[in-house]
Amino acid sequence: MSADNEADVLPRSRALLAVLGVAVVALFTRVVALGDRISHWDEGRVAYWILRYHETGEFSYRPIIHGPFLPIVNDYLFAVFPAGDFAARLPVAIVGAILPLSAWLFREHLRRDEIVALAIFLAVNPLLVYYSRFMRNDVLVAAFSFIALGFVVRAYDTGRLAYLIPAGASFATGAAAKENYVVYLLCFVGAAFLVFDHRLLARTSTGDSTRAIFFTEIPESIARRLETRGAGSLGNGALRYAAGLLGGVAAFFVVFVFFYAPRPDLWNALGNPAALPGVVEAGSVGAVNEMVDSWLGGGHQSHEYLPYLKDFLETFVYGAPVLIVFALVGIVVDRYGVVAGRIRWLVAFATYWGVVSIFGYPLATDIQAPWVVVHAVVPLAIPAAVGAAFVFRSGYEAFDARDTVGMGLAALVLLASVGGVAAANVDYWNASTDEDKEILQWAQPENDLKDTLADVERVAATNDGDDVLLYGTHPPGGDEVHFYVENESNPLGGPSWHSRLPLPWYFEAGDVQHTSSPPDAGVENVTADAPPVVVAYEWDRDELESELDGYVVRQHAFKLWNEDIVVFIDEDALEAANQTQG
Repeated sequence: MSADNEADVLPRSRALLAVLGVAVVALFTRVVALGDRISHWDEGRVAYWILRYHETGEFSYRPIIHGPFLPIVNDYLFAVFPAGDFAARLPVAIVGAILPLSAWLFREHLRRDEIVALAIFLAVNPLLVYYSRFMRNDVLVAAFSFIALGFVVRAYDTGRLAYLIPAGASFATGAAAKENYVVYLLCFVGAAFLVFDHRLLARTSTGDSTRAIFFTEIPESIARRLETRGAGSLGNGALRYAAGLLGGVAAFFVVFVFFYAPRPDLWNALGNPAALPGVVEAGSVGAVNEMVDSWLGGGHQSHEYLPYLKDFLETFVYGAPVLIVFALVGIVVDRYGVVAGRIRWLVAFATYWGVVSIFGYPLATDIQAPWVVVHAVVPLAIPAAVGAAFVFRSGYEAFDARDTVGMGLAALVLLASVGGVAAANVDYWNASTDEDKEILQWAQPENDLKDTLADVERVAATNDGDDVLLYGTHPPGGDEVHFYVENESNPLGGPSWHSRLPLPWYFEAGDVQHTSSPPDAGVENVTADAPPVVVAYEWDRDELESELDGYVVRQHAFKLWNEDIVVFIDEDALEAANQTQG
């Protein structure tokens, strides 16, 4: 169905302006106070690796931290902005703000009010907002894959196969963000098959023409070409299609290799063409092999299904209740022809894609993490837009008919939805406590720790030698080692280093020199010549507090529950640092 349908109540120019305005709102909601929340464990892990790449210029694809998009892009950003939470999250925030603009790519298949509604859902859904303010790859791969789909649809709608070039580049950028771009490809193929299957069933059961079984009118530009194109031009058309597909594949390959090729090998190969084939292979076949070995053959999905599904659904209900309700309305409205008289393939496609994502991601993901729910939110925003626009249109028609009851009901539903979304976004904005555990992942420290780390950085700026001691320990009833790393000059890897996160990111960015003590060193020996800051787990607080006279102690949640750390800061050193730095 064309967006120019006479039933549209919103002029084309106003619809476009509305989408642009929504994108501005999306950008504002994503960048304001972007650096205020303390880094999550996973943010700190990847950000630390990015800093190491920024300092050394050496980088190669490591599947455990997902795709190279963030390391490559943030390396450039850290050359312009100070390395910190704001700069680290900025690429995700910008891409999240661009996502609503992609609604305009589907304008031949959605009414104008539906286009605006789609942009709004992509802009203000609380899960998309929160995880667009989070340095992780899920919003990136979701956004780039959705945009790639939009360009493919435009190529179909207009017959301009040049759209396949940005489609290929966009999908490759999503592939550079996270390995589940393969899941998106499978979802696209599966949803397309189901839509095609419905077309065949409709054709055999009703005898409708080929034009009708698409559940929507073929765009007029294509219909005119089909009617006027002679047999002699079919060969040229086939060549055009082949060239367009080749352009899309080439764009995908170039972007993919650019991101996945190791550094500085890629730059060195530009001056040494003989080395270029090896670099291209490493950035293509080599990267794919590593991805397959790690994520498909590495046992990451060896877990029970039902607990993961329950966790997924809980986050979905808490993070997208308005979208769920309107998506159900939109599916019913479109399925039973209340709006269009026939099912639109785009709405059916998005519905299949979204439903498969709901039940598929709990199987595909390696940990229970709320960020995976964005992969269902994005496709289901399309039927949700249909449902919301239907309610809006019903209210508009009730207004014209002076139907106060109908108008009141529509207004009530829309206002309640707006209020619910706004309240959720305010609540989740920079949330870091277990009050919002349905939306947050467990490894999130509380925000108060960030103020303490700022004091630690001030003390380090005026201190010579080691600034921080990480007090090695065993958890109660366990024998694993926390905080202690034998070789601080090469601390990466292993649970003992991971138990520090996100502290290494802040120490590295703030030039804080740190060391650690083995768990069996003895508290008296460790504290005899302690640096101005000592960081320990909460269960060691009492024995350290009795030994660290003159230190102020601050306790913070290191995870959402059941894990606290304590930070001891020498009061004299802190006072001197505050006086020196004004």
